[in-house]
Amino acid sequence: MQEMLKRFWAGEQRALARLISVVENEMPEKDELLRQLYPRTGNAYILGVTGSPGAGKSSLVDRLTSVIREKGETVGIVAIDPTSPFSGGALLGDRIRMQEHTLDKGVFIRSMGTRGSLGGLAKTTKEVVKVVDAFGMDWVIIETVGVGQAEMDVMYIADTTVVVLTPGAGDSIQTIKAGIMEIADVFAVNKCDLPGADKVATEVEMMLDLQRDQVKWRPPVVKTSSVSREGVADLLADVEKHRDYLQDNGVFAERRQQRLRNEALEIVNYQWQRLVRRQMSYGKVNELLNSVAARETDPYSAAASIMEWIIEQSGLKKNDQVSLSQ
Repeated sequence: MQEMLKRFWAGEQRALARLISVVENEMPEKDELLRQLYPRTGNAYILGVTGSPGAGKSSLVDRLTSVIREKGETVGIVAIDPTSPFSGGALLGDRIRMQEHTLDKGVFIRSMGTRGSLGGLAKTTKEVVKVVDAFGMDWVIIETVGVGQAEMDVMYIADTTVVVLTPGAGDSIQTIKAGIMEIADVFAVNKCDLPGADKVATEVEMMLDLQRDQVKWRPPVVKTSSVSREGVADLLADVEKHRDYLQDNGVFAERRQQRLRNEALEIVNYQWQRLVRRQMSYGKVNELLNSVAARETDPYSAAASIMEWIIEQSGLKKNDQVSLSQ
């Protein structure tokens, strides 16, 4: 691992790919690896790109990457694809659409399967973004799977979220009711060379006008085309305006601080769940679960007993235990 880290710090993309695999596969070295990388994270700007299936997210990310590279900045792309619930496999097709950057040393592309995770992202997306960030990329772009009205996990990772819309995806009622609309910092009406693009942009603008008094940042609406590259530079400019807005108003630092607090609590929760799972196949925990399964004990009493037992096994004093009633 230390040899791999030396190659990683030297800027070798093969080492970056190997370390991402360690994180993605949740190998035993994962936690120690993330501890060593952590001091060098927090420098990349994280851009989330989400939208419905077939909206052209991959092609738009490809074009955005070209514009960023023209400015001399580096880009890491983390593209999420759905995993089949039947075979467990995933067609990582995003690389097929991003052939233009295959040989560009300033671009790194990593495709990931969701592996059954909901919310539009893979379970380890946040950690993979950290590895790419530590590598020294100026931008990290997260492309979610094709999402509907409830998959909003990207908003908890990205600094700016672009929601990609397309003509023919529904009427104005669909636009208003879609929950995903609420997470957008910037709207991109993609495939603007198709009929109906102007109508979609107008409907979104009308919806935003209704919320004008309730929000401090009014998301801009940009019409783009991945084929002609129309509006792609304007889209990046609006993303940068949002970045400036966050930094000028102190929101950027506040958001990242809150995310770090939440992340620490998520790790505590994960470690706690792992501790409980270790005890599930034998001993006191297994006895209590069997008792619940036989309807001899209710789940709430069993849960309280499991927590008390694990806390005792951890060597905590009675007065250090957190009251289950709190």
